Amino acid sequence: MEQVCEGKDFIFPEQEEKILALWKSLDAFHTQLKRSEGKPEYIFYDGPPFATGLPHYGHILAGTIKDIVTRFQTANGHHVTRRFGWDCHGLPVEHEIDQKLGIKSRNQVLEMGIDKYNEECRSIVMRYREEWEKIVTRVGRWIDFRNDYKTLDPQYMESVWWVFKQLYEKGLIYRGFKVMPYSTGCNTPLSNFEAGLNYKDVSDPAMMVKFPLKDDANSAGLVAWTTTPWTLPSNLALCVNPGLDYVKVQCKATGEVYVIAESRLSQLPGKKSKVEMPNGNVPREKEEVKENEKSLQRSKKAVENAAYEVLGRFKGVDLVGMKYEPLFGYFVELSDVAFRVIADNYVTDDSGTGVVHVAPAFGEDDYRVCLAAGIIHKGEELPNPVDADGCFTEQVYDFKGRHVKEADKDIISKVKAMGKLVSIGSIMHSYPFCWRSETPLIYKAVPSWFVAVETFKDKLLDNNKCTYWVPDYVKDKRFHNWLENARDWSISRSRFWGTPLPIWLSEDGKEMAVVGSIKELEELSGFKAYDLHRHKIDHVTIPSRRGAECGVLRRVEDVFDCWFESGSMPYGYIHYPFENQELFEHNFPGHFVAEGLDQTRGWFYTLMVLSTALFDKPAFKNLICNGLVLAEDGKKMSKRLKNYPPPMEVINGYGADALRLYLINSPVVRAEPLRFKKEGVFAVVKDVFLPWYNAYRFLVQNTIRLEIEGLAAFVPLDYNILEKSTDVLDHWINSASQSLVHFVKQEMEAYRLYTVVPFLLKFVDNLTNIYVRFNRKRLKGRTGGQDCRIALSTLYNVLLTTCKVMAPFTPFFTEVLYQNLRKPLGPSAEESVHYCSFPEIQGKTDERIEQSVARMMTVIDLGRNIRERHNKPLKVPLREMVVVHPDGEFLDDITGRLREYLQEELNVRSIIQCNDALKYAALRAEPDFSLLGKRLGKAMGAVAKEVKSMTQMDILAFEKLGEAKFAGHCLTIGDIKVIREFKAPDGVRKEDIDAAGDGDVLVVLDLRLDETLVDVGVAREIINRVQKLRKRAGLEPTDTVEVFLEVLANKKESDSPILKRVIKSQASYIRECLGSPLLPSVLLPPNAVMITSEKYFGVGDGGFNIILTKPTLFFYNENLLQACSGNTNYLENIQVYLASRDPSNLKSEMLGGSKLKVCLDGQPDFELIYGHHFHFSIGENYLSRTN
Repeated sequence: MEQVCEGKDFIFPEQEEKILALWKSLDAFHTQLKRSEGKPEYIFYDGPPFATGLPHYGHILAGTIKDIVTRFQTANGHHVTRRFGWDCHGLPVEHEIDQKLGIKSRNQVLEMGIDKYNEECRSIVMRYREEWEKIVTRVGRWIDFRNDYKTLDPQYMESVWWVFKQLYEKGLIYRGFKVMPYSTGCNTPLSNFEAGLNYKDVSDPAMMVKFPLKDDANSAGLVAWTTTPWTLPSNLALCVNPGLDYVKVQCKATGEVYVIAESRLSQLPGKKSKVEMPNGNVPREKEEVKENEKSLQRSKKAVENAAYEVLGRFKGVDLVGMKYEPLFGYFVELSDVAFRVIADNYVTDDSGTGVVHVAPAFGEDDYRVCLAAGIIHKGEELPNPVDADGCFTEQVYDFKGRHVKEADKDIISKVKAMGKLVSIGSIMHSYPFCWRSETPLIYKAVPSWFVAVETFKDKLLDNNKCTYWVPDYVKDKRFHNWLENARDWSISRSRFWGTPLPIWLSEDGKEMAVVGSIKELEELSGFKAYDLHRHKIDHVTIPSRRGAECGVLRRVEDVFDCWFESGSMPYGYIHYPFENQELFEHNFPGHFVAEGLDQTRGWFYTLMVLSTALFDKPAFKNLICNGLVLAEDGKKMSKRLKNYPPPMEVINGYGADALRLYLINSPVVRAEPLRFKKEGVFAVVKDVFLPWYNAYRFLVQNTIRLEIEGLAAFVPLDYNILEKSTDVLDHWINSASQSLVHFVKQEMEAYRLYTVVPFLLKFVDNLTNIYVRFNRKRLKGRTGGQDCRIALSTLYNVLLTTCKVMAPFTPFFTEVLYQNLRKPLGPSAEESVHYCSFPEIQGKTDERIEQSVARMMTVIDLGRNIRERHNKPLKVPLREMVVVHPDGEFLDDITGRLREYLQEELNVRSIIQCNDALKYAALRAEPDFSLLGKRLGKAMGAVAKEVKSMTQMDILAFEKLGEAKFAGHCLTIGDIKVIREFKAPDGVRKEDIDAAGDGDVLVVLDLRLDETLVDVGVAREIINRVQKLRKRAGLEPTDTVEVFLEVLANKKESDSPILKRVIKSQASYIRECLGSPLLPSVLLPPNAVMITSEKYFGVGDGGFNIILTKPTLFFYNENLLQACSGNTNYLENIQVYLASRDPSNLKSEMLGGSKLKVCLDGQPDFELIYGHHFHFSIGENYLSRTN
């Protein structure tokens, strides 16, 4: 393997750019596709975005989810076709052209020519294609842009025609009217989904209008309340609630008589008239006034209003059928059926007057109740005096040509002039605006072609049950509720740029042809179409089957709603059924889709509707639904407000992998909102990638060290050999890595991406802070060559496995590591980590050792907490630690194979196990409220009371049995927390002992010191100073140096006896930790190359000077002179030559491990013996003498 830089010098974005270049040179994605041909298909549907805008975090999030899943499925033995799609039709494109060309009305398009208009649309649909490809590729997503699909392709449009004809032949298509959100700015109806995209708080007029009843003895008028005065000219009925109480009241001030819901009486205007007094000027008694007020309070919502006198009371049903005078004279020809009172439960008394003015062309409920009352009839023309631009037609001659919203004030004035205005005010409310034109929407009845969704609603609900969603509540609640309330779907739009409806009608409307393919159109008309857009086929006619005298059939002007096109994606993108029949029929429903929460009413819905209508199947099997990515302040991301960092800024700062992990490790993958924070992306780099990289770098450094030291190059040992390792941490990390493989595979098969990152984070933390940290001596070769290679091979295998497991999540970083890790494997290694199969589980996992090591880390944390409480730093050794736990196997591990790691980490001499829970602790039990609360509900209180009342013996019995009943409910070990509180043993002072626990394990530390412990503490201080000095000198862990120490006198001019004692008594311990002996400064040769030195005081009873030098060759001059036959020139030449050479290279030249041949010009060749003529360092000579 090649040497790698330090973590601080590893620039993630730069490394990712190099990987992009590697993938390009390998044509990695297409190579992967080709290599997986013939494997089982995994069908993934990519929802098509519009290319008229740039990608944002929502697109990156959805794209990352799709990329992770499809990479994982490829690694698990599937062939996954991934084609990028483009939504090319519809309002977003037309609106851009309208703005560009200044088009305000439909007529302007017709004057310009549909051909020119559509070609303008075509010219911009792929405007940002290059930017999309650049960003999507930069994020690491592998998807095919070469073989993409577009909804404007004739093949795709032909499949849309086929879908429509299938629905028509099943009797699911009809023509009717539908009141829809309508954009007068874009001259088109919008879907309810689109209408909900842009609500604003606006002030609108709020008026009460009197509608005089015919033949009423009191000349009463029904009072209706409205915030849309422009709909009043189209009024055809008044609607009441049949069950509400209504009153007829007379205004005492004006004499006007009104009919209104009794609970809304207080909303009527008017000044209170004076209370009538006996004799003209004496007020009644208070009791009499109160009694008079009570007479007006006949319902729980009625409010005292002394300005009106109640003339009568009746139910809403009693008003039904009453006729009233039309407010205007625009539709008097409908008087026979219209201008009467009807009833429906949608009328409420929580606002308004309890009387609703009904204009069937401008309200969904209005249309419905008029249809039910027989005022209008399904399929017939409606009184609809508003044109496509939102202006009144000549039917409303007083306001002809005026935009409806602009006409509000004049309509109010006209009503007032007619004496029918009861009151006028304003209301601030949330109102929908067009998401494209920013103009207020109106609700308007438009002729449309419908899919009769309501006829197969039950099948939709059944098919929804056959799908698997993450999170499941979106399927079971939000989507289920949407399907349950599904209405017939209006699929046509009176627009220009879209797939034309394949319907040809005769002029008399009696003959209709629905075309399902290009070939069928040619057969019927004789015209061969190569482009199916309006301007290419609108001229095409079909001869009538009834004969020439009946003329020809012409295509209806409408185009498809673009949601119908995107819902046809499973068929259109592969040109089914005209091509790929076997591929489709063997793999439908598709395996996977993923988009945002908003698509529950958009793409997910249209996919489900069309697949159910066509095949009685869902379109997909598995679905991941993500939430919305918001700005840091919780608001919607806005280019105008600049309240979020641009995606490329984040990627160029921290890398795409960091952004990917940040997004999928957030609530947004569980369909919850995410407040995007750039600092969160940086945290991923700091907490995940840098520790992971440092573990990898440590491996690389120590494999290279082998060659530097003249040993055989590193070749990873076979896993079967590693499995037999007797080292407990090898056994543990091998098991932990297999658990990682199992967990990630299990979670990915369940599409729970959000659980993987926390598990990886813990795994990487364990790898670096347990395996690498505790195994440094082994990995550095200080425990023997074979043991070192086993440890290095284990670390290598774990890192390689981790790369393969995490490749779908972090495609760049894993590729960087893999490209170096694959070198020892030779030419048989795959060229890319993304060609590798997902790892299989090798051997068995060992839950016991994994749990024991996890508990060991808990013990270490608890021990450190005790030290901190008592100001006992780790450099101060302690004599004894007791670990209290009922699990005998864990205690055996702690005091057996894990003992040395605990002793090293906590600096304790002795570890004692104890399974007597009551010796050092008092036990108490508490229920896990977070776990049991939902499960037990109201019974939680009774259960909690019984759990808390458990005695210590009850708790021990519960732990032994594993379950018990409380208030009739069976609880197990995981349901109850057992808290162990420390209890000092008899005869021990409180200041000499302390404990800490986590509710599972209890740690007891003896805090008393002795001389031996002090010596060990001083030795650790010396070691610590040497290691820090190495680091400050910029030395790598693999750099070999010699360490010299000079004891300095302390302030009392003492010769520091404690320091000298420690250096002598702890010499082997110091040598083991440093990897080389601590040399007396008197042995420092004059020709040594010093690297650095530093003096320290306050350690032990004095101070010392540490000197770091490069290794200096030591010569046995007498033996060397004898080998040179007494020739001092030869001796000096050999010494100068060998001193000029790199010791590591000299080691590699040794013959048989002990002899070195020296050949110099002008003198004989000499064969020098290691240990007899020379040593490679002063330290080696020192050790040979001391041994």
